[in-house]
Amino acid sequence: MPHQVSIDNSDIEFTVEDGESVLDAALRLGLPVPYGCKTGGCGACRARIVSGDIHHQHNPRALSDSERQAGLALLCQAHPESDLHIDVQLLARDGRHQVRSVPARVDLKERLSHDVVRLVLQLPKARRFDYLPGQYVDILLRDGRRRSFSIACPPNADNRIEMQLRHVPGGSFVSYVVNEMPDCSVLRIQGPLGGFYLRDAPERPAIFIAGGTGFAPVRAMLMEALARGETKPLHLYWGARARRDLYDQELAQSWADQYPNVHYTPVLSEPDEADHWQGATGFVHEQVIRDFPDCSDCDVYLSGPPVLVESAKRDLAACGLRPERTFYDAFEYAFVTWPDDESRPANG
Repeated sequence: MPHQVSIDNSDIEFTVEDGESVLDAALRLGLPVPYGCKTGGCGACRARIVSGDIHHQHNPRALSDSERQAGLALLCQAHPESDLHIDVQLLARDGRHQVRSVPARVDLKERLSHDVVRLVLQLPKARRFDYLPGQYVDILLRDGRRRSFSIACPPNADNRIEMQLRHVPGGSFVSYVVNEMPDCSVLRIQGPLGGFYLRDAPERPAIFIAGGTGFAPVRAMLMEALARGETKPLHLYWGARARRDLYDQELAQSWADQYPNVHYTPVLSEPDEADHWQGATGFVHEQVIRDFPDCSDCDVYLSGPPVLVESAKRDLAACGLRPERTFYDAFEYAFVTWPDDESRPANG
């Protein structure tokens, strides 16, 4: 039977029809609810159930036990069993950040490291492509498949977006981009997608934990925050295997050198002897725990492989991190779309 859903701190109410998820109902009505993969893998549509009962249609793998215990749910898998009152962070309600498909011309391709490629796309200038730094887009392919990448820069007047693509062995799409895609090719993208963006919490320090190319959305968030004069403490931890994998090290270090509120800690798990590395080593989130044994007063942003995101959520929760102050964007290896490419779970 249909159930009514109301959104906390707003006058929004809507009906979820029988057999419909809360997210599907919200999107049917054009409500600006953040979402991504729609399969429970990315966590973009996470919300708190203030009152009422739901069941998840499929096990939402992006939701940890501590998040469930805190009353959080993924709206893409949430089916009401009663009327609901939910707390969800809506995107702009003035038409900005609306998901749409647009053509995009390849403006630049360049290598940033041995396995990371910078791809810059020029979008139509007639209408600004609005998004929140940290969100991502899907590249739509002619055969119906799609490939997902975080936007690595904040919105700009030129309507250009930048992405950082990791080239892994057997990665079909990125191999095509690197070796075959002609200059000035026209792609089609859909976005913005995802719920990974910087929350407005001036009273709390923010900790950013990035693994590999998980640096891309964090890069966009920090560029935008610093451009607007953010003064609260911003702690960036970037984990990689070796020194050469810190492909944007100079930019990250320049933030720490220029802004007194920015603290940057690169962490290498397997530094090469030639690196002569004197910095932090091991798993990146474990360095955060050493620096913040009590992170109950912090917001934490996680971006990178699922093993990083899941381990960090679990271990930081033991250090007092509250689930509602944990925001994440987990990359995955997507075998359905492009075998062995680093991606998100059907996207997320």
